[in-house]
Amino acid sequence: MIIVTKPGVTHAEIDHIVERIHDWGLKTEVSHGAQRVVIGVIGAEDIIREKPLAAIPGVESVTPVLKPYKLVAHEFRGTASHIRIGDVTIGGSEVVIMAGPCSVESRSQIIEIAQIVKDSGATVLRGGAFKPRTSPYSFQGLGVEGLKLLAEARESSGLPIITEIMDTKDLEAVEQYADCLQVGARNMQNFALLKEVGRSRLPVMLKRGMSATIKDLLMSAEYILSEGNFNVILCERGIRTFETMTRNTLDLNAVPVLKAETHLPVVVDPTHGVGVREYVPAMALAAVAAGADGLMLEVHNNPELAKSDGEQALLGHEFAALVKQIRKVAEAIGRNAG
Repeated sequence: MIIVTKPGVTHAEIDHIVERIHDWGLKTEVSHGAQRVVIGVIGAEDIIREKPLAAIPGVESVTPVLKPYKLVAHEFRGTASHIRIGDVTIGGSEVVIMAGPCSVESRSQIIEIAQIVKDSGATVLRGGAFKPRTSPYSFQGLGVEGLKLLAEARESSGLPIITEIMDTKDLEAVEQYADCLQVGARNMQNFALLKEVGRSRLPVMLKRGMSATIKDLLMSAEYILSEGNFNVILCERGIRTFETMTRNTLDLNAVPVLKAETHLPVVVDPTHGVGVREYVPAMALAAVAAGADGLMLEVHNNPELAKSDGEQALLGHEFAALVKQIRKVAEAIGRNAG
């Protein structure tokens, strides 16, 4: 349920509205606009419907959210959410660039790549310490040692880090070192994991599953928000179709649809979307033009020796050239990047 307050509502009236709702055993999410305050009421629909919300002083209107994803819906907040990763804000005017290797392989590798991507304009460092792989015999990541190396790279470069969380048992360790949690495509409907990251103090980037619809993605995000963590970023990373010329099919339709359906920021991962190095720049630029709030790109200092996904990672000079193009496209649509 969405409560819109009257113009000129006082702080005391807002506090009273929130207090009354809490007295009924319901939760609230308050969003302050320029003219009005929007209060989302969270709880069982049958309980909410029977409460006299419109009778509380300061309330102008009460509107039900009819979509199954109540907290994620754009109507819930009425304005775009701004999510912070360290001191970087996603969801504002800037197109945020996250870059780094698929996997953390060594101290020298991650520290060198961190400096490369920072010098080129990235503001968030990505890197996998725990890696979900199709084959159990493939490189699975360095685990906690990889987290420590990421933290060292953050210290040397100044870039906040985002890394994947695969298992609830690893959450405490990942929280100790990371600035943002990534829930990968294979775990998009791991509901136990979604609930756990929903209780985390860190922001979460939720990647769309390989065979998931947009609604599936939004319902998974609802799990996280329902546990109290509203700092969620959605990521389109390509879906599995009958096409075999690329690794996946990057669904750029999802960007404007998600921007209309939800208040959450939207990031695009063109690296996994196509899986072929030569095509990544074109899809990255298209994602910015479509309205993405950020990009996630894989960069490696020596792709032919990479332990995972070397064929889709950009070289340092390719990434630097792409960032310059990204800035031009962002400027053309009234935004900035890097």
